[in-house]
Amino acid sequence: MEAADESMKYRSPLVSRYASKEMAYNFSDRKKFTTWRRLWIYLAKAEKALGLPITDAQVLEMESHAEDIDFAMAADEERKLRHDVMAHVHTFAHCCPTAAPIIHLGATSCYVGDNTVITLSFSCLVLIPQLARVIDRLANFAEKYADLPTLGFTHYQPAQLTTVGKRACLWLQDLAMDMRNLQRARDDLRFRGVKGTTGTQASFLQLFQGDHDKVEELDRMVTEMAGFKKAYLVTGQTYSRKVDVDCLSSLASLGATVHKICTDIRLLANLKEIEEPFEKEQIGSSAMPYKRNPMRAERCCSLARHLVALMSDPLQTASVQWLERTLDDSANRRISLPESFLTADIILSTLQNITEGLVVYPKVIERHIRHELPFMATENIIMAMVKAGGNRQDCHEKIRVLSQEAAAVVKQEGGDNDLLARVQRDPYFAPILDQLDALLDPKTFIGRAPQQVARFLSEEVRPLLEPYKAKMDVKIELEL
Repeated sequence: MEAADESMKYRSPLVSRYASKEMAYNFSDRKKFTTWRRLWIYLAKAEKALGLPITDAQVLEMESHAEDIDFAMAADEERKLRHDVMAHVHTFAHCCPTAAPIIHLGATSCYVGDNTVITLSFSCLVLIPQLARVIDRLANFAEKYADLPTLGFTHYQPAQLTTVGKRACLWLQDLAMDMRNLQRARDDLRFRGVKGTTGTQASFLQLFQGDHDKVEELDRMVTEMAGFKKAYLVTGQTYSRKVDVDCLSSLASLGATVHKICTDIRLLANLKEIEEPFEKEQIGSSAMPYKRNPMRAERCCSLARHLVALMSDPLQTASVQWLERTLDDSANRRISLPESFLTADIILSTLQNITEGLVVYPKVIERHIRHELPFMATENIIMAMVKAGGNRQDCHEKIRVLSQEAAAVVKQEGGDNDLLARVQRDPYFAPILDQLDALLDPKTFIGRAPQQVARFLSEEVRPLLEPYKAKMDVKIELEL
């Protein structure tokens, strides 16, 4: 019956279908409300230490019931009171009758609501090692294919050659920027602290009979108990909603990066040069059994768009807060904050799975190079002819005519690029025929790509990953 009842309710696929257990728990009711209770315990301990008439027995009672939440009672209380914080104050007080008079003493709802910035900090700690693993897997891929020539594309048209590893470094550079942004966003997070209803700490100043030093020490003590080095020195009723903007912008930027990477993988899959992992019994299409659709990359793109779109919520919320605070932030933040972190969690775990199993098809890449390289080699051929005593302008005209003839074969007849064969048949080019193989060696067209890969990985990528070495062994097996 319970399962049938659940099937009648909407469930967010972010949690029911995709998210890691760790991130899903981080935004669960149990995590949220046990965090509230810990915050009330921190407040009571600090107030007691600073001389308020709070007993050891009251603090011990609160601590012994920190995890003992009657969610049904809290729901009933909220239906009556229409206030979620007071509903949980009453629920906590019910199982802590001795401590009931001092729970939430001097505080406002935002003492628990906004100080769950703890959750944002922990969420960043979940994401950063995930991102480090993606970077590690992709760095290994880049190193392995650092000198494998491949067609470059500009405007999605064939361009100068690059290497498979160098292209991966373009992806890595964006991910490294995202790593630094996410680390900075977490490091910049501060505790809201103990500030009262409009941020003036008036209620606490009254509790401590005008002793400013004790009010400041209370703020410092609770901040330290909560695991933060700093609290915001000034707040309204809430911390500035620019904090949410700053934090979620790093996630939206990550979303843009992942969308670009996975779009590239999808384009390369169409060319059959690179594919994401494909399970032995996986079905690509219900109608076309031969298909190998890049469904993981498509999932990442789909969710990355959602992650980028969520960025508009904190921006608009920050812009419409009136004076010390308005409540029109609350319902929006209940959605935008969890969904942003859950979505980032999902796309990182999926991208890790992709990067752990990317398949490269060198022979297909080589065929595509052979198809385009003769056109790209024309300048090299001209230079070789000039060195052999030829006239640059005459050679240019010869190559132009032969190239147009070969292009017509490719475009109008659907044939292969036969420019090289035309050059070999033309007596004009006899002086350099023995050089053609060397002139058309793909590795002579990749410039410093392998050296760039090696330097980039050693100077920028590997040092960035050093703090996360102990967390690199986690592998991702997608359930769906």
